[in-house]
Amino acid sequence: MERGGRAAGGLVTIGEFARLSRLSAKALRRYDELGLLRPALVDPGNGYRYYDRAQVETARLVAWLRRVGMPLSRITAVVALDPGAAAAEIRAYWARVETETAARRDLATFLIDHLTAEEVAMPRTPDDARGGNDSYAHDGPGRGAGAGTAGRGGAGAGLGTLGIRYAALTERGSVRESNQDAAYAGARLLAVADGFGESGAEASAAALDALKPAAQGVVGAADLLNALEDAADRASRAVRDAVAGRPAPEESGTTLTAMVWTGSRLGLVHIGDSRAYLLRDGELFRITHDHSLVQSMIDDGVLTAEEARSHPQRALLLKALAGGAGTVRTRPDVRLREARPGDRYLLCSDGLSAVVDEGDLRRAVIAADGPDTAVRDLAALAADAGGPDNVACVVADVVAL
Repeated sequence: MERGGRAAGGLVTIGEFARLSRLSAKALRRYDELGLLRPALVDPGNGYRYYDRAQVETARLVAWLRRVGMPLSRITAVVALDPGAAAAEIRAYWARVETETAARRDLATFLIDHLTAEEVAMPRTPDDARGGNDSYAHDGPGRGAGAGTAGRGGAGAGLGTLGIRYAALTERGSVRESNQDAAYAGARLLAVADGFGESGAEASAAALDALKPAAQGVVGAADLLNALEDAADRASRAVRDAVAGRPAPEESGTTLTAMVWTGSRLGLVHIGDSRAYLLRDGELFRITHDHSLVQSMIDDGVLTAEEARSHPQRALLLKALAGGAGTVRTRPDVRLREARPGDRYLLCSDGLSAVVDEGDLRRAVIAADGPDTAVRDLAALAADAGGPDNVACVVADVVAL
């Protein structure tokens, strides 16, 4: 051994390497055990670890990634990539962190408002599932559509002073051989899901079916928030169960955008790049945020919205409900919205939003005289744009009863 922590052959001791890399000797030993950062040499006699100076950059990258909170399993994958691919992986990771932070911020804001203001009790919604006018659209080569009004016996809901009228539709489009999108509209639930992978159709159907018990017995805002959390967990489990045992389950899954109606509030559950829009006072607002790589690049100012429409990675999702035993559990965004008479909501898969200009989307949503007309007009716009993907959409109007 030479002085100054140097070893023969130009290697350095673990202590010197810890100083150069700004990692502790304890961390270096741990990373060696995990196979993340192996020493260049381990003395067979005394077990001392020696590192090559060329490993310093890798070690510093590991230290920086740990500082931003990246899990060790993901760091192992990143450090094995070339610089360009590693940069893309870090961008995707951080976009997901920011998305999840935004969702927690929204929840914290709700809780602050909820705890500092006296909650107004909401009327309990009766079980009107027997009314028979829920609309479920999920088909193969064909098409599904339906319309209804949330109501007692199908004519008017015991929902206080507000009700909803709704319609749902899916279409295969002109290019795809099958339809993996699903849509549902009923007195309590509005939802779209966009399946992907070999078992995408099963995944999207399972997610929607898992949401149907939501809002049963919901009275107040706290109840609704709990119902949404439970619904999100059920949907996640249902998707994993639906694709288990099928080909490539880890590559199959679905987006999910759903709203639960309680009479004066709408609870939103959202994951992926399907979308929800609100038409209020003649203005169309997008009320969900895409969990996609291109959206994160738009947020960072790297891409414009127009450039994102033709980006080669526009379909890459940062969050979705996915199958496979090793799938990392991701939580949908959950939030509450106050409903007003005259509001019109649109939920849709990217088979509509990605191919139809938002100005055309707005004009169609405004012009339609009812939800049934709206979903058909919107599907026609997607078809006019070439129909490159499956389309699912739900439109619901909040009305005074």
